Amino acid sequence: MTSNATIKKLLIVDDSKVSRMIIRARVLAVYPDWEILEASTGAEGITQVREHQPDFCTMDINMPGMLGTEAAEIILKDFPQIRVVIFSANIQESFQDRANAMGAIFVAKPITEKSIAEALHYFLG
Repeated sequence: MTSNATIKKLLIVDDSKVSRMIIRARVLAVYPDWEILEASTGAEGITQVREHQPDFCTMDINMPGMLGTEAAEIILKDFPQIRVVIFSANIQESFQDRANAMGAIFVAKPITEKSIAEALHYFLG
């Protein structure tokens, strides 16, 4: 049994329900006690962070409305302790540089067991 001190919260922000389901399933397979929150837009992700203050966040870039990089910058400005991984199929160097500059890391889609393992490694240091 895990103590409450080790239970972590992960916010998954992606407009693709399938991507959210894959990340949720793979993370819970490794860390079944984690609390998983979801958002389908950057604005909804910011709201979830303000309400629930997760430990970690995965963020898609290309979503309707606000880009994930914009949402991540707002989140990290207000909550710099949250570790953010930006998942995107758009592997342009400018997006990777922007992610690194804001204190997040960039992981290329598609979302696979390997990319989720890379995110979890970053989250848990």
